[in-house]
Amino acid sequence: MKISGDVKLDFEDVLLAPARSTTSSRKDVELYRPFKFYHSKKEWHGIPFMAANMPHTGNVKMAQELLKHSMVTCLHKYHTHEQLESFYSYFDIAPFAWVSIGMCHDDLLKLEKLSDINCLGYTPNICIDIANGYTDRFVSFCKSVRTKFGKEPIIMAGNVCTPEMVQELIIHGGVDIVKVGIGPGSVCSTRLKTGVGYPQFSAIVECSHAAHGLKSGDGRMGLICADGGCRTPSDVAKSYAAGADFVMVGGMLAGTEECEGEWEYGETELEGKYKKSLKFYGMSSEEAQDKHSGGMNDYAASEGKVRKVPYKGKAEEVLSDIKGSVRSACSYIGAKYLADMSKCANFIKVNRTHYDTNL
Repeated sequence: MKISGDVKLDFEDVLLAPARSTTSSRKDVELYRPFKFYHSKKEWHGIPFMAANMPHTGNVKMAQELLKHSMVTCLHKYHTHEQLESFYSYFDIAPFAWVSIGMCHDDLLKLEKLSDINCLGYTPNICIDIANGYTDRFVSFCKSVRTKFGKEPIIMAGNVCTPEMVQELIIHGGVDIVKVGIGPGSVCSTRLKTGVGYPQFSAIVECSHAAHGLKSGDGRMGLICADGGCRTPSDVAKSYAAGADFVMVGGMLAGTEECEGEWEYGETELEGKYKKSLKFYGMSSEEAQDKHSGGMNDYAASEGKVRKVPYKGKAEEVLSDIKGSVRSACSYIGAKYLADMSKCANFIKVNRTHYDTNL
């Protein structure tokens, strides 16, 4: 047994200290970023923000909305090959809509078929998503995907939360972007069921340092995506400032107009029928397993929560709020470009980040 003496931090444990800035207004902050990748020959340019590949948020409507902001949607892995083919044939948004797969053989076949269709002529960018990215089998599977599809696709894979495994996936798994986060999600109960996890802020700091230390020349290096734990726009800003290259959210977008799933409706005489709330569940929950995987295995425990999320309006409103908040954070700390945010960031540890006005 080993016990680390270092105290690890979460988003609510830190604040960004303001600093002298030459940026006269938050509107001058540039959120668009170009990226080159450790393995893929592609270059990507946009706002490095992602909708999670959950059935609620990783759908076509969400992808169409995030495209307007040059943001990525990771399409959930329960789309059929026919649905994906139709989507990619009709919408020219491949750089901003990535295909998600697990480790099952059918997922790989679906990706192979999609890459072979005449209307594409290329392999879409890939998100390989499982709950526990620490197995040798997962590293080998990621490597096999890279070997099969070569340097064409950008490959993101996870989840892990420690520097050593980030480097393992990049070096030996052929991964370009490692998805970081074990248990921080709002509908994840892994930490409550297993006692396993890592505070998300410290995970981002340590894993980004490990990834960025891997360079393959010409500005190409390992990257990470902070996945989970963002409950407010400030958490998104802190993620970028801590070193995250991409930030993925599910709960913040859950309940928006573009979400799919089980909606609860209300009705009034004046307005008629309206969306009231969305049933939102974690992908390791019994609810998700029953819907998408034929039920829970008898050797597994449910590691996800189910909750009702109030209707939030259009995703546009959430995205605009996040973009405005991140721009404001950059202007406070003297970062004119999102790419410079982590260089300008000075974090301070705090006892609380804000006063609760309900007290």
